[in-house]
Amino acid sequence: MFRTVILAALALVCLLLSPADARPRQIVSVAHPDCNVVFPCEGVVSSPRGEAIARNLGFGAAQKVYRHRISAQIVQHPDGCPHRAFCGCGAAVRVFGAPIRSLWLAAAWFRFPRTAPAPGMVAVRRHHVFVLEQHLGGSTWLAFDANSGRHATRIHARSIAGFVIVNPRSSS
Repeated sequence: MFRTVILAALALVCLLLSPADARPRQIVSVAHPDCNVVFPCEGVVSSPRGEAIARNLGFGAAQKVYRHRISAQIVQHPDGCPHRAFCGCGAAVRVFGAPIRSLWLAAAWFRFPRTAPAPGMVAVRRHHVFVLEQHLGGSTWLAFDANSGRHATRIHARSIAGFVIVNPRSSS
């Protein structure tokens, strides 16, 4: 009898704790001020709505207008790389000329020593890497960006904000 009462009480507590009035929540997501959602950091013009949202969240300007307008160039898929999750492999092909298997994961690039941004260096963060080609100004670089979206490899303007810069040609 006592067990039945305890089980009934537990069932009632579980029922009362479940979210019965679940309703959709409005989620506002703002990308980094230097980036565009579809093609990250490709030099898009700012929008009044985006700037208002960013201002309300304390980001400053929502998007940056690049003085160096360079359109994204989609290039051939890196030879020897898988067709999914291939940014590390593509960076290895660009830097070393071969799809080095130990560098396919973006996290593997963190083993290289940190350095200042320069052509040939690699920008890395969790789950993504790209190779720096040419400085365009500020934190914007022309980058060789394998798997930059929709399984394409692009050479395009990219912000390095939030990325760690490593020197893949140095072992210390």
